Amino acid sequence: MVRNQFLVAVIALLVIAAVVVAVVVYNGTRTDTAQPLAADPTIAPSSAEVIREDTRYLDQVGPGAITVVEFLDFECESCAAMYPYVEQVREKYAGEINVAVRYFPIPSHRNSENAAVAVEAAAEQGQLEAMYARMYETQAEWGEKQESEAALFRTFAEDLGLDMAAFDKAVADPATLERVVADRAEGTALGVTGTPTFFVDGEMIELTAVDDLDKAVESAIAGG
Repeated sequence: MVRNQFLVAVIALLVIAAVVVAVVVYNGTRTDTAQPLAADPTIAPSSAEVIREDTRYLDQVGPGAITVVEFLDFECESCAAMYPYVEQVREKYAGEINVAVRYFPIPSHRNSENAAVAVEAAAEQGQLEAMYARMYETQAEWGEKQESEAALFRTFAEDLGLDMAAFDKAVADPATLERVVADRAEGTALGVTGTPTFFVDGEMIELTAVDDLDKAVESAIAGG
């Protein structure tokens, strides 16, 4: 009964958030960032890749395993709604699948880039998953804020025990933001228009029900 209520709640959130995303993706002007907004590089669809050599992984089994890639925005409510379900998929197929994340901050979400930069800076110290989880767990505290929440994200790094000098250096390094927007540009070239968007072994899947990701992974593992 509890599981059914959870599924219904997630589906409802997905439907509502999908409508919101359709309206706001690339239609807003982003201000109050912790650092200047970097322009997306131009990536031709023919050269776009779902996985790059430097792509970040939550789970990495090996090159022969099924790979799930999520293009995400840490300020996106539907991404937060899917987060516990993604965790269930990771647990169910632990040791069988690779799970990777790529950044797709929506410009009208004013702290989505700040959040992605903080996660990437934490990833440089081997704390990708911890910071990734913290962003979703605290989204209600900072999501939809109009001012920069970069200082709050820095406290998350402190709580995780990161080397703060290294974290601050990574956040300030233009290359960190460039990596984030490069993911977004490549996602756009691949046909990503909103978040969350999932690829299973290179194929984009359409989420029409909360268990579509599970079904796609199960089918891929079965060779279907």
